[in-house]
Formats: sequence, structure tokens, C-alpha cells
Amino acid sequence: MSNEPLGAPVVRRDGRDKVTGAARYAAEYTPPGCAYAWPVPATVGRGRVAAVRTAEVLAMPGVIAVLHHENAPRLEQPADRTLWVLQDDRVPHRGWYVALVVAESLETARAGAGALRVDYRTEEHDVGPVTAAHPGLYTPETANAGHPADREHGDFDVAFEAAPVRFDATYSMVGLHNHPMEPHAATAHWRDGHLTVHDSSQGTTAVRDVLASMFGIGPERVTVIAQHVGGGFGSKGTPRPQAVMAAMAARVTDRPVKLVLPRAQLAAVVGHRAPNIQRVRLGSATDGIITAFAHEVIAPTSTVREFVEQTAVPGRVMYTSPSSRTTHRVAALDVPSSSWMRAPGEAPGMFALESAMDELATLLDLDPVDLRLRNEPDTEPDSGLPFSSRHLIECLREGAERFGWESRAHDRSTRTEGDLLLGTGVAAASYPVLVSRSSASAHASADGSYLIRTNATDIGTGARTVLAQIAADALGAPLDDVRVEIGDSDLPSAPLAGGSSGTASWGWAVHKACTGLAERLRALPGPVPRDGVSVAADTDEETAQKPPFARHAFGAHFAEVQVDRVTGEVRLRRLLGVYAAGRILNARTARSQFIGAMIMGVGMALTEGSTMDPVFGDYAERDLATYHVPCCADIRNIEAHWLDEDDPHLNPMGSKGIGEIGIVGTAAAVANAVRHATGVRLRDLPLTPDKLLPHLL
Repeated sequence: MSNEPLGAPVVRRDGRDKVTGAARYAAEYTPPGCAYAWPVPATVGRGRVAAVRTAEVLAMPGVIAVLHHENAPRLEQPADRTLWVLQDDRVPHRGWYVALVVAESLETARAGAGALRVDYRTEEHDVGPVTAAHPGLYTPETANAGHPADREHGDFDVAFEAAPVRFDATYSMVGLHNHPMEPHAATAHWRDGHLTVHDSSQGTTAVRDVLASMFGIGPERVTVIAQHVGGGFGSKGTPRPQAVMAAMAARVTDRPVKLVLPRAQLAAVVGHRAPNIQRVRLGSATDGIITAFAHEVIAPTSTVREFVEQTAVPGRVMYTSPSSRTTHRVAALDVPSSSWMRAPGEAPGMFALESAMDELATLLDLDPVDLRLRNEPDTEPDSGLPFSSRHLIECLREGAERFGWESRAHDRSTRTEGDLLLGTGVAAASYPVLVSRSSASAHASADGSYLIRTNATDIGTGARTVLAQIAADALGAPLDDVRVEIGDSDLPSAPLAGGSSGTASWGWAVHKACTGLAERLRALPGPVPRDGVSVAADTDEETAQKPPFARHAFGAHFAEVQVDRVTGEVRLRRLLGVYAAGRILNARTARSQFIGAMIMGVGMALTEGSTMDPVFGDYAERDLATYHVPCCADIRNIEAHWLDEDDPHLNPMGSKGIGEIGIVGTAAAVANAVRHATGVRLRDLPLTPDKLLPHLL
């Protein structure tokens, strides 16, 4: 391969390994003497474990051990209490792990777990639903990512009452689950007091540190490896129970132990997007200029760990309004703990906000694109900071041109093809620019090759490839001469792959190390010495400095749908996105990221949903047969485009995150298209046929 410039559509370096099966995932490491574990979830909604009747299971041929709260290794309590499993008799929700069966084979471990009898003392439990009338509602200190739970500017109540045009509606969503193709898995073994874990994780540095703390050993005595990860979407963003339980079982049995969490159990133990209720109020002048804005969110959290999705935060960024109120309220229930799911906060929040903007446009008889253009702010509404770059207007205009929106702007009547109702919709998107401290090393060998080392994680995004491009660009070297090592906690420390911050964080450190190495090489009086030249770098100083800018990526989504008036089925015909996300570092992997997120947004709009059992509080959909994600037949025509955006206030590469902005706004664009097709506004996702059909008869 020739020396490709940064931004070129370079083929993924690990592509061949993945399609040929050479790539190895956490569950595919089987050390000699490896045993297998299978977890046992609680079957009650809340209570205490009264007895674990192990005798029958321990008598089964091949069963090695049964771990539970009375005999499992004692661990230090972590900040995330979802990891503190098998430590006491408490059952905070159905599905909480109460035992672990370890056996010579996977089949025996599973049979033993199925045969294990656990007695409980049940307690009264509250599984909701959470509404505005729930007595347990409270105001959290902060929402996810440290955002203030509440923000208010001006006097919303006065401004809203005075507005000539007022809009007030409530939107809702059921719970959503990440369901990565690769289940959560870990293979652990101890040797001479050193713990090694192959874990399916979005960030092994964090897993190492948490395991070291829980087991009371130094982090230098723990190695966590994640060479390849089969998706995560947030559910693997922080340590999960499989790594803890595999390490416990390995310590007790003194042999390697492999634990793959069954998909049927994932809905209760590795996080999800919590259901929510969102009230949006907009007051405007007759020309569409917004004068009052309120976004108030209600959602459940768990009694184990508080997690508050920052659902109202996007409204603090998007549109001008001198008077605004954004709030979050939660109630702690006896239900599984929610956590990060792709674009936490922004994805559900922008569904409600962008749906409300579409409804306001209808009230005003304005084109929805035009309404958004009229409310473009000069600075970020919440902070007052100038934007480092904001090209939402350009995204909307280019998207409208590419999509052929002009015909919709001038003719808003419903189109039909037989029993099919056709409609189009638009929505804007925004996602913050995030970056974390990272470190990397760069080594030049005497043979002219280079080795880049950093503990980044590739969860299918092409991290190896893009980091090699960044390094080659900084070194001025051919891409083929650059080798990258990632996915091992013994490498230079790096943050997780999440929050669309991975490439910006790791790439900054790689760029700094390679720039330093290039300077060292230029200063050499002769050729590179036999043992080579190395440079290490970190971005502690750079990431500690907060630039005086509001930094966000922006985008626009345009959707066309058909609705069958006989069956109520919605089918996507076209989906187009245009993004302003800084400098695109690899056109091939970027497009894959954008369209993957867009497809996930389509699922959010039309098919995906987890139904909470009203008695026990766990989720009914526990496999990919009942939790419906879009398949190839559901996505007919999808396009992702981007602007050439030059933003000097980001990082040396000039890049913004791209993994999540594609899902933000997509659900609203699809929902707005359904409203345009049918004339019916449904405000509860997903838009399944049973909800639509009564309005079409």
C-alpha cells in the first residue's frame, strides 16, 4: 500500500482477520485446563437469599464449584455497585446474580446452574412505572457526564404565557437495550499472584484498575486484554460482572475460567437505556422565533446505582431562546440498572425536541427546515460561549438539496401509491466534542519501520487503521511502515472507546508521540541506531486546559417512509444524513460509522423496544428474535455525507467524534416523516403497527 494521506478511505487493517476468523475475541481464548462458568440470576423482584442448596449440583459429574454470597472471595466495594456480586444476600432486582456454577464443560456448567435451587425471603418491591405522580421522584445532583440536572435562563413561565404561539406535548419511549453481537465474556486466570483477563470491554485500562481495587492488589498485577470486541454501544463502556466473576472463580478453583453471559440474561445486568417521559413546551412569535423553551424529563433509575441520562441537555445547545428551563427527575426503583447506550441523552432528547420543532412548524405553517434556520443561535444558548464551529445551517441546506426537499417545502399534501401513504421528514443533530487524557509511545526501528503503542480499543470502528494513518501523517512515513499495538492494559494508558471520544483522545497522544519522534529522528547525526529510538507522550496538560469554546458536531437527517394503511406497517424508503464533524480521518470507516448509527436510529424509531414486566420489573425481550433490530431488508437506501469542516480548536488532527451523531435526530426524522405521511402524530416510540393502525382505519 502506498503512503495514504489522512482522510483517505484506507481499508481496515483487521478486516481480513475478521472475515477469515483469525481475529480472536474474549471467549475464544482457552488456556490449558480452562473451566467454564454459568451464572444464576435471581427469580424474585426483591428480597434476600435464604439458602443456596448446592449439594445436588456439586454431586453432578464435572461440577467443580458453586460460588455464592457465603463462599465467594470477599471483595472491596467499588463505586459501581453493579459489580459487587456474590458479596451479600441482598437481591435488589430480578436477574441480579446470586450464584455461579463452575464446571469442566460449558454444558455441565449450564446444567448445574439450571438445577441449582435458591430459596428467597421476598420483600415488597416497586417497579413503577415512573410518572409525574410517582411519590419517589427526586432531583439528582447531576445527570450523566456531570451536567447540572436543572438549568434555567430568564423566566420561562412568563415568556411562555406571553407567547403568541404555544406548543405543549409529552413524548415517551420504552427501554432500549444495546445487544452487541458479541455477548459479554471474560476468560481469567491467576499465575504467581498476577491476574490476566481477556475481557469483552470498550476500555481495558478501567477494567484493570477496578479489578485491582476490588481484589486488593496493585494495578501492575493485573493485565486485561481486549484485542477485538464485537460491538458494545455503551454496554461495555465500563467493567461489567463477567470480568469480576471470572476472576473470582479462577481464584477459587486455581485454574483458568471462562464466562460468557447468556444473552437471555444481558437485559438485567449490563445496562440499558431507561424508558423516559419528556414534556416539551415551545413558545414563539408568529414568525417562528422561539421565545420560551422547556424540556422536562422523567425516568427511572435503580436502587443499586444512580444513572441519569442527560436527556434535556441537547436543548441547551440547539436553538435560540431567551427564556428556557431544562430539568431531570428520577425515581429509584427495584429494577435493573440503566447505563450508557449509544449517544446517551442526545438520542432520546433530540427525538422529543426535533419532533416538537416539527409540530411547531405545522402550527406556524412553516417549512420545518426554515423554522430551524430562523432559530440559529449566535452563541451556545446555555453557556454563552462561542461555538468553535457550527455548520448546522450548511448541513440542513446541503441535505435538503441532496434529498430533494424543495418539492416538500412547496407541496405538503399527502402522497399515495395504492394502499401506501408516503411522507418525508427532517431533524437536526448535535453531539458534544469530548476528549480524555491519553498516552502513547512511538518507536522507530533501524529497518525503517515504526511501532505505535497505546491502549486504545477497537470495537469495530477501525481504530487500528485510523491511528496508523495519524501516525504516518505525523511521521511523514509510508502507511505500510507503521504498526499499531492496542487492546492491552500493559500498553500506555488510554481511555475507553465511548462518547465519540476515542480517536480524538488516542489520536492526540499518538500524534504528540510521533511528532516528538520525528523531531528526534531529524536531530540524529546518522542513521537510526540498532536498538531504535522511542518517544513516549501523554496529553495531561492539553486535556486539562478547557478551551473557551462550545465544541459540538452537527448534522441533519432527511427521511422518506411509506405507511401501509391496511397493516399499519412503516417501511423506510430513504434516509440521508449530512454532518459537520471536523476533519474526517478515514472516509471509508467514517461512512460505516455514520450509517451504522443511522440504522440504529431507525431501530429506535420503528422496531426496538424492551417491555418491562409490571410484576417483577425485568425485561421481557431477552433475545434477538423478540428484540427487533433493523435487518438488511429494512434499510433500502441510506446515504451519509459530510462537509469539509476546518476547526482549529479541537486537537492536532482537527477531528470530532462521529460514532454517535448518526443516531441523534434519526428517530425524529423518521417519526416526522410518518406524521407527514399519515397526518397522525404519535409521540410514543417505537412506532409499531399496533399503535398506528387504529388511526388509519
